[in-house]
Amino acid sequence: MFDNFWFNVQYGINHVLDVKAYDHVLFLIVLTVPYLFKDWKRVFLLITMFTLGHTLSLILAVYNIISVKATMVEFLIPITILIVALFNVFTSGKGAQKEKVGVLFLSTLFFGLIHGLGFAREFKMLLSDNDNKIVLLLEFALGIELAQIIIVFAVLLLGYIMQTIFRFNKRDWIMVISAIVVGLVIPMILNSEFLA
Repeated sequence: MFDNFWFNVQYGINHVLDVKAYDHVLFLIVLTVPYLFKDWKRVFLLITMFTLGHTLSLILAVYNIISVKATMVEFLIPITILIVALFNVFTSGKGAQKEKVGVLFLSTLFFGLIHGLGFAREFKMLLSDNDNKIVLLLEFALGIELAQIIIVFAVLLLGYIMQTIFRFNKRDWIMVISAIVVGLVIPMILNSEFLA
C-alpha cells in the first residue's frame, strides 16, 4: 500500500524535475522570480492554482471528457511560459505581481490546465484497470506539489542571494531571468510539430 503511494508521489516529483522535459521548471521559474521569501503565501497559492489546473485537466483527460491533440498542447505549453516571462519583463519593478488575486491566479490555473493536458497521455499509460483513478491522481498531484515547492524554494533562495549578497537590483534580476527563459522557449515554439 505504502509502496504504491510512494511510487505515485515520486512519479509526480519526477514529472516536474525531469531534466529532459524542463518546461514545467521554466514555468515555475518565471512564475516565482518576481517574488521574495516574504511573499511565500502568494507564491504557494499560485503554485497550488497551477497544480489544481494540472490535476483538473488530468481528471478530464483520464475520464475522456476532453481530448486535445498532443501537437497542439506541446505548442501551447511554451506559449504559456512565454506569456508569463514577457509579463515579467514588461511589469518588473511596477508591482504588478502585488495586485489582487484576479488575472494572475486565473491565468495560472488556465496554464495548469494546459500543462496537465500535456501529461495526460503518459498518465493514462500509468493507469491499470484495477487502479482507483482519483486516488492515483491525488497521490500524483501531491508529488507535483512537493517538487514545485522544491523549485520555488530554490528560485526564491537564489533571488535572495543575488539581491542581498551580490546586490543585484530586483528589477534587473526579474528582467535577466525572464529574458533567459524567453530565449529558451522561443526555439521550443518554433520547433513545435504544430507549426511544421
